[in-house]
Amino acid sequence: MVAPQKNFSLIDELLAEQQQLQTPVARFARAAGGSDTARNSAPSVQLIPLTAPGPGEQYAFEVDLDACSGCKACVAACHSLNGLDEHETWRDTGLLVGGDESHPFQQIVTTACHHCADPACLHGCPVLAYEKDPLTGIVRHLDDQCIGCTYCVLKCPYDVPKYNPARGIVRKCDMCQSRLAHAEAPACAQACPTHAIRIVAVHTADLPATFLPGAPEPGYTRPTTRYVTQRRRPGNLRSADADVLRPQPAHWPLGWMLVLTQVSIGLLAAATARPGPSLRIISWGAAAIGLGASVLHLGQPLKAWRCFLGLRRSWLSREIVVFAAYFILLSVLAMSRHSQPALEAAALAAGAAGVFSSAMVYADTRRSAWRLGGTAGKFFGTALIAGLIPAWPAAAAVALGAKLFFENAVARETVATARLWRGPLRTVVRRRLLLGVSAALALAAGLTTTGFFLFAAGELAERYLFFRTVDAPKMPGLPAP
Repeated sequence: MVAPQKNFSLIDELLAEQQQLQTPVARFARAAGGSDTARNSAPSVQLIPLTAPGPGEQYAFEVDLDACSGCKACVAACHSLNGLDEHETWRDTGLLVGGDESHPFQQIVTTACHHCADPACLHGCPVLAYEKDPLTGIVRHLDDQCIGCTYCVLKCPYDVPKYNPARGIVRKCDMCQSRLAHAEAPACAQACPTHAIRIVAVHTADLPATFLPGAPEPGYTRPTTRYVTQRRRPGNLRSADADVLRPQPAHWPLGWMLVLTQVSIGLLAAATARPGPSLRIISWGAAAIGLGASVLHLGQPLKAWRCFLGLRRSWLSREIVVFAAYFILLSVLAMSRHSQPALEAAALAAGAAGVFSSAMVYADTRRSAWRLGGTAGKFFGTALIAGLIPAWPAAAAVALGAKLFFENAVARETVATARLWRGPLRTVVRRRLLLGVSAALALAAGLTTTGFFLFAAGELAERYLFFRTVDAPKMPGLPAP
């Protein structure tokens, strides 16, 4: 008697197929604890290590540049698994080009967070919204801690942290830490059809001194991503978008804050030479508006009170704390009708420390256009000229002329900044020069009030250029579509 043949539905066939899939968990389990036959049949490419990092080691991405085809399956998988918003990406693909007409060369590069051994984002965050796992070395961003100041975006030379305006916070790759904890490969590694991405354990003491052509020098943060290739690369390999001019965000609230706090300090210094409440009150008003404007820069302004948490290592925290002390002292002086030399000296000392901290906030990003000498010269120059205007307008005119010359010299020191000055932002450069020269002429002619407002407008234009024309290091790639 013949048994009746069972009819399989499409669902049955799909379920049976799912039971035969060789997931990374099954492969890793078989390779780690199965029979010799199972071990020998395991795939040759293991996407994650079978053991935790040892002493002096941490997890890192390893990218086989020869295997990467630029299909962006890793980008799509990262976006899908992490539930990223539209236009938000934690993994990108770029392009290196080189060679010559007879032997052209191009290299596709996939890149995400490098989980650096010495992460700049972690050191710069004023609210301790970053942590580096002591076992795995993974650098995580704590979304609930973030205030959206975007200082980590300026600190990271690889353009890894991404600001999400809808959420008002920064977010970034965490190497799919939750998946790794359950022996699953990160989404990008598991989705790559050519196994170009995998996780390896690296010794942090043996990180290479060179990273990747077209990428920022690794000595600043010590990135752990390992790019491997067997191809012979030409010596002129460079980023495909190396010549693209990229004006940076203007950060208007920060521009207003910098100018008005520095003007406030200058006016307070002038008030010590010309006793009376008027200059102190104007100084207080400038500081109040400037510090109030700075809060508008934050994506989560209600969490701004937490900025003191990073005081031990973040210059942004130090700037905030010092200016808070300055404003408190200035408020007491503004309410007083009599001169208080000791309190004025303390306020001026706090103000000077605040200006220096402001300069260090930007110098600490290691960007060429924001070197400490040039940045501090601009910031202290603004305060000096503001202090000279009420008492010695002619001297202020001379100082302003010197500052205009100094700004031009500093801009020429950085190729990217100089190109932006001559290119898409040349109209703003001319307006800044016009405002500065007009202010100097008005001050020389004794038109103090007119000169002061022209000077303040010119300094705002200069601060606009300060942010827009800064060089922006990043991983090599193509212009945004």
